[in-house]
Formats: sequence, C-alpha cells, structure tokens
Amino acid sequence: MNKTDQELISESVSGQTQAFDTLMLRYQDRLYNALAQILRNREDARDAVQEAFVMAWKKLETFRGEAGFYSWLFRVAYNVAMSRERKKKLATTSIDHQSATSSFTPEDPHQDIQPSHRMETRERQLMVRTALENLPEEYRTVLVLKEIENFKYEQIAEIVDVPLGTVRSRIHRARGLLRDNLLKLLPEGEVIGRT
Repeated sequence: MNKTDQELISESVSGQTQAFDTLMLRYQDRLYNALAQILRNREDARDAVQEAFVMAWKKLETFRGEAGFYSWLFRVAYNVAMSRERKKKLATTSIDHQSATSSFTPEDPHQDIQPSHRMETRERQLMVRTALENLPEEYRTVLVLKEIENFKYEQIAEIVDVPLGTVRSRIHRARGLLRDNLLKLLPEGEVIGRT
C-alpha cells in the first residue's frame, strides 16, 4: 500500500529516513523536469534539486500541510534555483546549447504515423522549446508552472511570491510572447492556432 505524503512526512520528521527517500523518489523527476525548463540547463536543475531536497529535509518540520507537499517542495526548489542564479549571474546561453541540454521532449502518442509526420512533430517541438526558452525568466517560469506542471494560479503566486493578479497577467503576457516567438520561427505562410 502506498503511503500518503502526509504519512511519509510524519515518519520522516520522526527520524525515519526511508520515508523521506520515498518522498524524494516520488517527486525528484517531476521537480527536475520543471526546473530544467525554467533554468534552461540540466546541470543547474540537477544541482538545484539536490540542494532543495537537502534543505527540505532540514526544514521538513516547518511543513504545515496548508498546501500540497509538492507545492511546498517546489517553492523550496524554486527559491534555491533563483538564489543560485543570482549568485552565478549567468550570461545568456545560445539556443544551440539549450537545445542540447534541455530535458523537455514531449512524446508523440501516435507511434504509427508516417516518418515525415514524426519529423514535422519533432521540428515543431523544437520550435516550441526554442520559443519557450527565449521568454524572459519571469514569463517562462509562470508558463512552465501553469502549462507543464499544472499548478493553479494561487499555487503559482505562492511559489514565485507575487500577487495573484500579477501571476494572471504574466501568464497572459507569456502566452502572447510565446505566440510571437513561434510566429518568428514558423516558415512563411504557416499559421498557428490561437493560444
């Protein structure tokens, strides 16, 4: 029987490290993938996730259960990642480097489709990834949290520590910027659907 997050948290706080290991296994891939999208770098995402789990272990008794554990964990990881980014003051990297290091590759559920369709799908996925990576961090972050991680607006506001209205306007603006970026990347004459 799978234990709930709350049961595992209670066991972890009481010193059962195996319970925390279970929580880590449950959320590490999801957390890593989200941070890789936001940070645009796999190594930075991996380091931030590791540091976030260490910090979460140390602060686990502060988890009040008002939000879901993953929301709380993501907030910890996001803060770690942003702190690391501020310290590094990273220069913008090239799109080619980002394409090679990004972890997000949507899978085509239709495996039996013509090879040419698969190639077109991969090209479109690369265009979307490139368009997303070219968004400013504040817009890319909220869009990843909403569209890929499926967080609610209220959860996003808590994670990025901005008012709910700001989250809504950033997501709206991010969608528009993403659409503009995609239009620049599409071959002339191709049209994309409404976002």
